[in-house]
Formats: sequence, C-alpha cells, structure tokens
Amino acid sequence: MNDPRPQNEPISISPTKSLTLFPPPSTRQLHAPTSPSSSFLRRAVDLPPLPGRRRRGVLHAACCSCLLPRPPLFFKRWPSVGGAAREVDAASSASRRSVGDGAVDGYKFGDQTTSDVRVCFKRADDQAEWFCCHSSVLSGNSKYFADWLSRNDIGSNNCIEVDCISADYEHYVKVLKLIYLPAESIIDSFESVRSAVGVLRASTLLKCELITRSCIEYLEAASWDEKEEEEILEVAQSLGSEEAVALLARLQAPNVSAVKNVFISAIRFATSMESPSPPFLDDLKTSAQEQIDFMLHEDDDTALVTMDEDVRSVVQEGLKKLFSTLKIGLDLLTSEYEQLPEQAEQRVLCSLADIDWMANVLTKIEMMNEFVSGWSEISGYVLSVVQDKKYSSGLWLVKAKLIEVTGKAFDAVGYGSVVFPASSRVHFLRMWLPFMQTTKRLLDEKSKDDAIPQMDADLFQNIEGAIVSLVLALPSGDQADILGEWMKNAEQFRYPDLTEAFEVWCYRSKTAKRRLVGGLNGSGNPTVSL
Repeated sequence: MNDPRPQNEPISISPTKSLTLFPPPSTRQLHAPTSPSSSFLRRAVDLPPLPGRRRRGVLHAACCSCLLPRPPLFFKRWPSVGGAAREVDAASSASRRSVGDGAVDGYKFGDQTTSDVRVCFKRADDQAEWFCCHSSVLSGNSKYFADWLSRNDIGSNNCIEVDCISADYEHYVKVLKLIYLPAESIIDSFESVRSAVGVLRASTLLKCELITRSCIEYLEAASWDEKEEEEILEVAQSLGSEEAVALLARLQAPNVSAVKNVFISAIRFATSMESPSPPFLDDLKTSAQEQIDFMLHEDDDTALVTMDEDVRSVVQEGLKKLFSTLKIGLDLLTSEYEQLPEQAEQRVLCSLADIDWMANVLTKIEMMNEFVSGWSEISGYVLSVVQDKKYSSGLWLVKAKLIEVTGKAFDAVGYGSVVFPASSRVHFLRMWLPFMQTTKRLLDEKSKDDAIPQMDADLFQNIEGAIVSLVLALPSGDQADILGEWMKNAEQFRYPDLTEAFEVWCYRSKTAKRRLVGGLNGSGNPTVSL
C-alpha cells in the first residue's frame, strides 16, 4: 500500500525524543533476497494465532513474528533521500512483516506480484476468500495441488477451489501457510492438540506429507484429554497404517506378558504385600483396586492373564496377607479400643473392606474356594473378638461389614460355586447364623439411630436365599437339626426366614420312603428296606 504522506515528511517516534524516521524507498527490495537462506525464512515467516487466543508477548498478529524471538534492536542507516540520512529500527521493520510473508524458493505466501495461482477453500453460504500462491510451491508440497496442476493449464485457469466445511476452514488456511514454512519450523507453529488435529485432518486431505508427519510427531509427544483422544482416533482412520501406528502408539494393546506384569504389581500393591501402605498412599491403593476390577472385565486377554499360574499364586498370597492383616487389627483392637476406639475400629474396617474387594476379584477369576476356605478358618477367631461383651454396644460398622463379607461366602457355598463337604458346610452355618440373627435384630431395633449403619434390604434378602439353598443341600438329619433350632428361636429372631426350607424338608420326609424304595427297586437293584 502506498503511503499518502510525502516521502520527505518526518514521522515522529516519541514526543520526548528528537529521532525522526523516514520510510525506506522499498522494503521489499531491501529485505527479500532472490534465494533466501533458511535463517531468513525463519525470520520472515509467521503464523497468526488461533481466533480468540493471543500469544504471550505478541502485540499484533499482523506485525509481530511469533515463531522466533525478536531480532536484537539495532539501527540501520538507509540510503539518503534528498541528501538526508534516515535511521530506522530494523527490528520494528521486521516485526511489520505479515503472517503470510513466508518465503519458499524466493516466493512469499500472499505475494500478488509473483503469484501465478490462487486458492479458495469453498464454504457453504460464505463469501469466497482467495489466497495468492505459487504453483511450484504448491505442487512441491502437496500431491493434491500437484495433481490438479497437472490436469489444468494455469494460463487459462489459475483458480483452485477446494470444498471445505466451515469448522475446518481455519485449519485448511493454516496448512496453506505452513507449506511456505521450512520443515523445522512447522512443529513450533502448533499451539494446542486441537489445532494440530485440525491441521492433520486438512493436511491428510490435501496430501501434504511433510505437514502430516509434523502433526503426527507433535501429537505423539503431546498429552491428550478424552475428547481429543476420540478426535485423534477418528482422524487416524484416514491415515496409512504406518502413520496410524506411530500416532496411536500409546493406545496399542500391550502384549500378554506386559499385562501380566502390571496385574501382578497391582495385586501386590492393592493387598499391601510388600509392606503396610502409609496413609498418604491410600488413594493410590484404592486406584489400584479399581483398575484391577476394570482389567478383569471379561475378554480373551483377561482369560489368558487370570489363568496364569504366576498370577493365581500372587492372588492367593495376597489373600493370605489380607487375612493376616485382619487378625493383627483384631489383636490390636483389644488393647486400643478403650483409648482410641474410632482408630481401632477403622483399622479393622479397612481390612474387611480389602477382603470384601478381594472376594469380588476371586469371584471373577474363579478362585472363591480359596476365599471360603480362608474365611472359614479365621471365622472362629473373628467371632470370638467381635462378640465380646465390651463390644455389645459398639463396632456396628465392623459387624455390618462382617455380615456383608460372610454373605459372599454363603452365596458361593449355597449355590454350588464352591464345593465343600457337608460337615464343613454345617459347621460354617452354625458358626455364623447366631451372629447374623442377633446383629440383624439389633440393627433393626436401632434403625432410627443415625449413628448405626443401616444395611441394604436386598443384601439381607440375597443372604437369606443363599442360606435356604445351603440348608436344602445338607443331609436330611442336619436339616432337621437346623430347622428345629430355627423354629425354637423364631419368636426372637425373624431372620433368616427358613419357611421354604422347612416346607421342602417336610415334603421330602413324608415321601422319602416311597420315592426312594420305588426308585432303587425300579432300577433293577435288590429290594431295599428303609
């Protein structure tokens, strides 16, 4: 643009300084060499910031370079005009270069004087904007433009129109400007993952291999949030296999050996096998337990890991560690409860929570027999502690958690997931049934007390169903003993309701002789007398 002021009219820089400035006769001729060096390109090229964002230290997008630090301030003496010497700030002159003044092979983006082709990214219902470019630069950096130029004569038609959706318009324009940048400066031009994803999408469609590789290199090293990750996955589908693998390296499924090692390490940490976790690592232990649960969602890889003998051995070792920790907590409960009751109860409660979590893990990897065996062994000691008279009006959280954990054992035994001898099942039921009846009654009586935990009704119903199933699977003599005791205490304890088991037992007893004798004799066996 021509300056309307006379060439010899001084321009005052500051009212406090006497220095005057005269515009140079031709900035373009003085600053644009025929074959620019890479250092000149780095100084001369700039990109605009994304809309709504300004780079730190940038005063104006059209007048400041953002890729590299400003050149040092110095004064250059221009050739005199009318015999007067003019001094100018060369750094200020450099900063006034526009964003599109990148130079490749002597050409600058948007230079109308040397442009031989124009590019327009067409958007629906938007006014077309044409960009002055150079066919040699476009064809050398974009296969899309190279193909177009090979099919068209720019002498008769030098306008290239590219269909583009409005959301990607700025990214297409940026790709066009990046074509004029040296390769080492492309990555530095990206300000965010979202910007790089948009440029990658546009460069892929325009077949700009150098820019695409730079986008991938930037994204591969950057951190992504969840939304950005989904966008990258979508863009990766349009890439070649080699580029997609490099871009999605962090999302590739690890081999079974790596999964196994991480799983074992997580189990060791989640069960505090190495040493007790300090309080500040409780969150990390909880996270480890949650991720183990997530890793155990059923799929082929999970089956390969969980069936591994090393993994199962570590899980078994971790379960023993949790039982041992619970026993230590119960030992300390006796001595600490009078002085620090909340702390003592919390220690035991944390141990029970870990055991409850482990029971869920063992269910998924089909190792509940280990849990039921271990819980049955420690049950006698646990009950002897919590049923002590001094805890008759306390330890409600612990007692409620004990019912929840024991319910998992009843569920496994009652529905046949774990096969135990009849004598072991009877012993286990006789140990826990009185405790559960008493605790359930007391919890119901204190239902209006906010300090007393209220357990889920569905949980008690599920436990009751498991107990009924367990009783019905016992020998008839053992059933009679358990049902007899239950009916004696029915007025005092309404839980569990074994009416169904009692009805089935009565029917079996009434028809036992006829059904068994008929069945055995009918199968060709000698006459059986019952």
